[in-house]
Amino acid sequence: MRELLRRAFSDIASALGKRSVWWALASEDIVDSHRRTMLGPVWPLLNYLMFCGVIVLILGGAPRPFNYTVYVATGLVVWLFISEVLSTSASVFLREQSLIKGTVLPISIYVLRQTSHSAIRSLYALAGAIPLVIYSGAVPSMALLTVIPALLLVLMTAPAVSILFGFAGVFFRDFQHIVSNAMRLLFFVTPVFWRPDGRGGVLGFVYHWNPLTHYIDIVRRPVVEGVVPTTSWVIAGAATVLLSAAALLVLGKYSRRVVFLL
Repeated sequence: MRELLRRAFSDIASALGKRSVWWALASEDIVDSHRRTMLGPVWPLLNYLMFCGVIVLILGGAPRPFNYTVYVATGLVVWLFISEVLSTSASVFLREQSLIKGTVLPISIYVLRQTSHSAIRSLYALAGAIPLVIYSGAVPSMALLTVIPALLLVLMTAPAVSILFGFAGVFFRDFQHIVSNAMRLLFFVTPVFWRPDGRGGVLGFVYHWNPLTHYIDIVRRPVVEGVVPTTSWVIAGAATVLLSAAALLVLGKYSRRVVFLL
């Protein structure tokens, strides 16, 4: 195990030392995805605003004991990042197989490239969420100071997920299709636009036992309710530690073999 961890940390350190490479590749991905469009990278911002607006317009009419617009706006920012990371991670090494076979770059380069790409796209959504939350009348509180650490925790979890899903996609080629279909279901069972409001039953069970709930809540509840969700922080933190530990072991074992598995 010590040797696996040594290999994993060596690969990560080498990738971090080549920051200009994965950052340039991620930036190029953003530019290429909107090449020859009129609005360019503004499209992620418009997609977020339209998606959020439709949800609030259709479901926001019922009286609620909380600000529904702020609830959806904050939850959707986190969900869009999580959704993109999960959806793209299963094929991250398959997409990069030409570079993996043709270069000696560390495997973590491709993970950091994808994470950076998703983070940049999410920044556009965040740029739309901040004025929307302010305009909707969110009440400032000291709990807001925990939002930035919460966003960093969500961001730090992404590379671990990418490594685990990426290798799973290499070993089991149907995995990316399973993830793609699962994401459609997860959107409805994750409290992005609904809330159990203390009720039990299926909604209460799904709310408390869905790990994605807690990653969303550590960002959303300080904004919506002005409280720091200690339980969600513990669950999200523990999940990140476990995912990171598993990712390090997998990376250490297969980083040198992945080229032969593609």
